[in-house]
Amino acid sequence: MLLLVDAGNTRVKWALLDPRDDTPPGRWRDSGAMARGELAQLEQAWRGRGIERALMANVAGAATGAALERTLGLAAPAAVLEWFQSVPRRGGVENRYREPARLGCDRFAAAIGAHALWPGQALVVATCGTATTVDAISADGAFLGGMILPGLELMTAALAQHTAQLPRVVQGPLRAGAFADNTDDAIASGCIAAQAGAIERAVAAHGGPGVARCVLAGGAAAWIAPHLAVPHARADNLVLTGLQVVTRLEQAC
Repeated sequence: MLLLVDAGNTRVKWALLDPRDDTPPGRWRDSGAMARGELAQLEQAWRGRGIERALMANVAGAATGAALERTLGLAAPAAVLEWFQSVPRRGGVENRYREPARLGCDRFAAAIGAHALWPGQALVVATCGTATTVDAISADGAFLGGMILPGLELMTAALAQHTAQLPRVVQGPLRAGAFADNTDDAIASGCIAAQAGAIERAVAAHGGPGVARCVLAGGAAAWIAPHLAVPHARADNLVLTGLQVVTRLEQAC
């Protein structure tokens, strides 16, 4: 069995699949997700599953990486572990970052996953999590670059922390009228406008809605999606999908 892991800033997601299965991208035999503080539970989830290889993307820091490696060693001592890294080309995507290795491995994997799900289409991939990343992929599979901004929760938290009288707005379904008549809604409106505006601006710069398909992913996508003025598709687990695509293409070689 093949284990795929996406260790993000807030949660760790994983998926198990048999690399011999001819399953489409984004489908696997089993999967799970948990908060970074609950990693001890992974040993039980992975033990006895016949894991022979693991491909992990980690942007959560060295301590999380060490914990994942230790847990895999306890659950599947013979498994071969590879840490997914950003390189100039992999998984059918060319990485055009000025320094390819400095592109976040989660962004690179998500680009690979999105390109596999929508081949031959220009894409703007917005991953709305702790941070919001908005990246452009060309129709022929080149990662062109992107933008990074604070996610919804970080935006509202920053306003509450660094101002004397503004309240903390809890993330959830947000009212975002253009001109709010109370402070909570004004904060929500501003944060939503910043998120949606960045995504819409990226779509316009990448050829417009008629050329570039907008893809939303991440935990906060559900709150941003209703406020977007451009057509968009939703995609879950793009990083895991990208890792799956990488293993499938390399196995076929």
